[in-house]
Amino acid sequence: MVTELFPLRDPQTPLVLKNSEIYFYQDFFDAASAENYNNSLHNKLPWQQDSIKLFGKVHPQPRLTALFGNNQKPYTYSNITMHPHPFSPELLEIKKRIEEETKEEFTTCLANLYRSGQDSMGWHADDEKELGRNPAIASVSFGAPRMFHLKHKTDPTQRYKIRLPSGSLLLMKGPTQHFWLHQIPKTSRPLEPRINLTFRSL
Repeated sequence: MVTELFPLRDPQTPLVLKNSEIYFYQDFFDAASAENYNNSLHNKLPWQQDSIKLFGKVHPQPRLTALFGNNQKPYTYSNITMHPHPFSPELLEIKKRIEEETKEEFTTCLANLYRSGQDSMGWHADDEKELGRNPAIASVSFGAPRMFHLKHKTDPTQRYKIRLPSGSLLLMKGPTQHFWLHQIPKTSRPLEPRINLTFRSL
């Protein structure tokens, strides 16, 4: 059974999930700012579609991506190595706002464009070696809301989902990546595009 999480009113209080430290800011950006960022990033970012290998077969990745950074370090995940572009002015604005609120510093942003409900991201943890032992991952959403699923790595009774609306920020830190997997599943419902920016440090 998957339980839907209803975020606390106080974003400074973490979601009550064991072995985790997760904060949710439902209205981090107001509606007008979120719409402006969504339109600008959709049109200006250098989106690309890489290929992934699953069960011996090569498939187009089910979303578009772009990597940005301030230290030229590549990022490798799912056997894909990406090289960063310089941060755009809009991304620097968003990064600064997140850093001021969370008191975390980020060097890199992986941008994801979900073109429809058929675009997705499978179960994974952001636990690559280059992210460090207890990485902070700040995930901001613009555009169509999507459901974000969480499941504990060793306790099958712990499965949750949370709706990520446009302008929201989800911060995962501490032991979260050691104990939890997350995904954005496909949906048959017709959806407008969604942009997700995940800030991290390499």
